[in-house]
Amino acid sequence: MTTPPANIRAPSLLTPAGPAARPWAPLPYSDVARFEAGDLHLHWSRLHAGQGLPPPAPGPLAEGWALYHSGDFERAAAAGLAHGVEGHALANQATAIYANYVEPREGTRLALFREVADRAATQLAQEPDSCQALYWQAYALAHYSQGISVARALAQGLGSKVKHMLERVIELQPQHADAHIQLGVFHAEVIDKVGPLVARMTYGVRADAALRLFERGLELHPDSAVGLMEYARGLLMLEGDHQLPEATRLYEKAAAIEPIDARERLEVELARAGLED
Repeated sequence: MTTPPANIRAPSLLTPAGPAARPWAPLPYSDVARFEAGDLHLHWSRLHAGQGLPPPAPGPLAEGWALYHSGDFERAAAAGLAHGVEGHALANQATAIYANYVEPREGTRLALFREVADRAATQLAQEPDSCQALYWQAYALAHYSQGISVARALAQGLGSKVKHMLERVIELQPQHADAHIQLGVFHAEVIDKVGPLVARMTYGVRADAALRLFERGLELHPDSAVGLMEYARGLLMLEGDHQLPEATRLYEKAAAIEPIDARERLEVELARAGLED
């Protein structure tokens, strides 16, 4: 794998004075594998095991995906935006993953999640069954909700939107492992915040459904570092500290994964840090 071309520049998506002002922070690791667009097809099924996304055709959009997997999230997002709706999956994924794992400023993180959610909403107005737009809008709103507090997000109606979008993704694409994991997280976090009775009666979520979603997601993608960690968190939220040995085992499994790209490196490092806490 070689370093991808450096001629993609990030446009000014928000004004410099805005909450998500550029530049984005660099990837905190210098030893992440660098991908070449021409080699992506060799690794694509492994890189996108959680989503089942088809590989891009050779050309500038493939170069943008190479930038994303190499950890150059800002230029990857710019490359996606340069391709209009066709590039939104790349732009949204690069922006959301950067915001979740790299961006240090909380206000900027939340602004980037809203940016992804708004862009996906615009796409969904034209393509209501776009799994990528549905999933990344749900992902962005879910993480935005965590940032403002799950309870506040539920009061604003964001929880129901996230739930319905993830359920629609699974309906349209039953093999979408990441959607199963994210929907399991939603069930577990709602139960943790409002209790099982209110969660079931008001939001239609249940502990047994959460566990089934985690298990199905990991059945579809057994080596998902984030899936293993979210399952561990879910077990602790739903069943308490007696699940600590199993949660630790799941974190250890996530920490032992050999990361293939920048996103996975960030997730594996998070698992390792969790074991040290």
